[in-house]
Amino acid sequence: MTATLFTVAGVNRRTGPVELRERLYVEDEAVPALLDRLQAAGLAEAMVLCTCDRVEVWGVGPTPQLGEAAFDVLAESAGLDPRTLLPQRFLETGEAALRHAFAVASSLDSEVIGEPQVLGQVKAVHRLARDAGRVGPVLEPILQAAYQAAKRVRTETAIGQRPVSLAAAACQLARDVQGDLSRCRALLIGAGDMGEFLMQQLLSSGLGDAMVVARTARRAESLARRLGCHYALLEELPDRLAEADIVVACQGEGRYMLSADMVEGALRRRRRRPVFLVDLAVPGDIEPAVNRLDDAFLYDLDELEQVALQGRAGREAEAGAAWAILEAELAGFRQRQAERDAVPALVALRAGFEAARQAVLAELPPDDPARPALDRATQLLVNRLLHRPMEELRRMAVTGEEQAASESLLRRLFPDAPPDEMPDDTKNEE
Repeated sequence: MTATLFTVAGVNRRTGPVELRERLYVEDEAVPALLDRLQAAGLAEAMVLCTCDRVEVWGVGPTPQLGEAAFDVLAESAGLDPRTLLPQRFLETGEAALRHAFAVASSLDSEVIGEPQVLGQVKAVHRLARDAGRVGPVLEPILQAAYQAAKRVRTETAIGQRPVSLAAAACQLARDVQGDLSRCRALLIGAGDMGEFLMQQLLSSGLGDAMVVARTARRAESLARRLGCHYALLEELPDRLAEADIVVACQGEGRYMLSADMVEGALRRRRRRPVFLVDLAVPGDIEPAVNRLDDAFLYDLDELEQVALQGRAGREAEAGAAWAILEAELAGFRQRQAERDAVPALVALRAGFEAARQAVLAELPPDDPARPALDRATQLLVNRLLHRPMEELRRMAVTGEEQAASESLLRRLFPDAPPDEMPDDTKNEE
């Protein structure tokens, strides 16, 4: 089997600016042609991972120099001189490349540790490369092992459970106050970008219903169309407020759109069912005295930022446990791969002994009544003789200790042994 080397080559957030990453970015429809060029450059298997943090080629080939070829292809596709990438590029091979792939899939190499989107992005480009016929027997097991590591990190640590952005913090707080968002209605006051984005996040998190209130019908209707919800005008605000379980305010007129009296009136009409309010405006849209009302839970930008910072700190604290899981999964993968790579040598050893055993049996007369007993006895003898050497070869394959030398010696000792097929009886060596 031809020796192969896993390589990661590209530009990421640590090595190159966002302008360069945007220049190198490869759209999905352009990926198959780029994979063809990578194959022509010598990468037998490859995929291209493009996110806001990185543009990387994950590839497999026979020499370390294939990383250089990957950079040439990336630069050419972006219309750049490959030399311009020299001070801003990222290149890892072998063990370091494996660790990088596991870390990326587990979201430990992201700007925001634990962000859930990264694993989905890796799987998406994996599908693109597989559909193009560029994922084979080396890259596929690496990716599956990386997914297994990511699954363990997600299930055995709390690395993805804490909100790390303002929108995520607001969604989490809304769930804390209201529980199941699918039973809630949200009211957006104003047409600011932050309010629209937060409402999109709430809807993506399962919000049941939404309404937009703006000063003009044109703006309200336009925003409602983008969000796929209803709309009303500001003069209807008191009535609409009583219907809302979640209120997002981003009007920003420099005066309070919601007073404590207005919210108290809405709470009475709601029979004291709680309401969660987010004030995204600077200066604020909601009178701070609302916080003193029972069943009203008001958060402003500073408070949301504190929740997000706590989430980031919590994820950082979980990173140590996540890395320990990743290293364990990496060690297990290396062992499985080493044992698999040792199979040709093990087959050669057993085949050599089996050939000698059959040659001895061939010297017996075909009708010799002792032949069945001798056949069984020699099988047992070969199994006993081979047990210790084969266990030692497996151990040497895992540790890398003198593996090449031992395999070379076996090839010389048993030159006629078939290296590529394992006999059925190798499954029971004792």
